[in-house]
Amino acid sequence: MPRLISAPSVIKAAGNKEKRIEEYFGQVNSGDTQVSIARMVSEAGWEEPGQRPEFAEYTVVLKGRILITSEEGVMEVSAGQAVFTSPGEWIRYSTPFEGGAEYIAVCLPAFSPSTVHRDE
Repeated sequence: MPRLISAPSVIKAAGNKEKRIEEYFGQVNSGDTQVSIARMVSEAGWEEPGQRPEFAEYTVVLKGRILITSEEGVMEVSAGQAVFTSPGEWIRYSTPFEGGAEYIAVCLPAFSPSTVHRDE
């Protein structure tokens, strides 16, 4: 039988400014450990510490632009575009642009604070 997710869980985000994480599927909201799916809304100027997660992350930008910094360089991802990051790859997400951004993040397996490995 299909399982309705009536509302997401709001999770506090890491970073220098407010960012709203609305988890629909994942360890917090649905108990899923295999996948997490969340809507992210971040204001202009938000950035988080770098990380080297154990999970793959698929990100689809719905509004605005995000900046992805990796060991290979910097990539700007605009509304209508998407980016994939591999497990074990060092990355840092930020939204330095006017208006911030809204995007969907899918993590396989599900996001976990113990597997994200944020920089100190």
